Amino acid sequence: MTSKNDSKVFTLLGHKPSLFMVFFTEMWERFSYYGMRALFVLFLTSEIIDGGWAWSNEDALKLYGWYTGLVYLTPILGGFIADKFLGYRKAVAFGALLMTLGHASMALETPTFLYIGLACLILGNGLFKPNLTSIVSGLYDKNEEKKDGAYTIYYMGVNAGAFLGIMLCGYIGEKVSWSFGFGLAGIFMFLGMLQFWFGRSILENVGLPPKDKYELDDIDDEIEDAVEEIKEEVKVSTKVQNDRYIVVGILAFFTVFFWAAFEQAGGSMTIFASKYTNRVLVGNAASAFKIIDAVITIAPLLIISWVLYKLFVQTFKKISLSNIILGGSFTIIWAIVIWKLYREFNADTTEVPASWFGILNSLFIISFAPLFSKLWESKYNPSAAVKFGLGLILLGFGFALLAFGAISIPQGAETATVSMMWLILAYLFHTLGELFLSPVGLSYVSKLVPAKLIGLMFGVWYLAIFIGNWSAGQLGGMIDEITSKYSLTTFFLIFTVVPAAAGVLMILLNPVLKKLMHGVR
Repeated sequence: MTSKNDSKVFTLLGHKPSLFMVFFTEMWERFSYYGMRALFVLFLTSEIIDGGWAWSNEDALKLYGWYTGLVYLTPILGGFIADKFLGYRKAVAFGALLMTLGHASMALETPTFLYIGLACLILGNGLFKPNLTSIVSGLYDKNEEKKDGAYTIYYMGVNAGAFLGIMLCGYIGEKVSWSFGFGLAGIFMFLGMLQFWFGRSILENVGLPPKDKYELDDIDDEIEDAVEEIKEEVKVSTKVQNDRYIVVGILAFFTVFFWAAFEQAGGSMTIFASKYTNRVLVGNAASAFKIIDAVITIAPLLIISWVLYKLFVQTFKKISLSNIILGGSFTIIWAIVIWKLYREFNADTTEVPASWFGILNSLFIISFAPLFSKLWESKYNPSAAVKFGLGLILLGFGFALLAFGAISIPQGAETATVSMMWLILAYLFHTLGELFLSPVGLSYVSKLVPAKLIGLMFGVWYLAIFIGNWSAGQLGGMIDEITSKYSLTTFFLIFTVVPAAAGVLMILLNPVLKKLMHGVR
């Protein structure tokens, strides 16, 4: 329980102000990651006359698969380096610096600097991603009852950054210049790094290098943790634990199928949006889109700006430079948003950027996450296998809608004008599938594995996601071959049948998995 003294620090929306400093740091990192991701395949496959490199879809998607896959492997190394040498704070700062250099390299638009940039982004992500998450955990080590709420707020930062990054970097990249789009991602990564570094003093003793950490840690807490670990080992027999390892392995195996299909969002679905979707709107349709786009852009930004104001009130005297940098960052964001909306409202016709559809995932997550959170806390909370199964089936159904929408496209066609509603509906069902599966995966790993092996099992989990993301690139790269031999509908049916079949199998395995979990829910 939170003591009266502890409760005094929960002064910002019922949480520590330091959580929101971390929230904004994560938001800028996700802004840069998803902003670049939104442009990556589009830039590589666009014609040279449009400023792109005219790569084949196959080559672009294979490189995309390697990139999105490797960003899930390097956190294993990054976590080790932070634990043994740097501490979380320095690891986050170095990671952010590397990613800034990566974005700057990509903005130069040469093959050599493209690969240098990707390498910096992959390595920087490895240092940044696991260690900022660990800082959130460390801030609430003595307030476990508030940790779920803290991670929910943190997850909103992830989606807010993804939303803004895709919208603004995507818009500028497609409408103005690819270099400006990639560069914008790097600018906010750099500002996020500065904001974090100059605000680190409010992180209490969390994230210090190991030698400093041990000097400041409370010995009683270490003894208590050791006792709890011993009690756990006594309670769980070898057979029970081995059964639970089997469950983790099965969940990880099915996770591969999910990400192999879901990560088509930045690959083949982006190509579908760019080349096969009617994105030119006129008349009432154009007017309606402009209004909707303005509302979904400004409303989240107003909410985030309000949180920013609350943070300033609480922390300006303590971390004034960090807050000034953060305030300056949002001033730039507001200026770009106002410019974008003014430009679009004064245009004769509206062409929806192909990257715009990527914001739907974040928008739907923010809309539906509270509902799912309530469901998991109710008596209707399904078991792990059912959650995974339903997530896979919903994902497959989203691709079924795309397959149906693509029926009118002739075999081998390189362009078409399919209604954008099919993409919107697909993203809706993909997001619902993600909410069933993605957030609960690591939760079940932490429940099924002994404390001393959680790090190793998280590594196994991320390995499964790497395989899924890598496979997404390899499979997505087959879009031209399958479309020319069969049809685009056939291509999307692959991602309909495989996840849906895996989902049905997962639900059928539910009784077996419940038995192997030995009471864990």
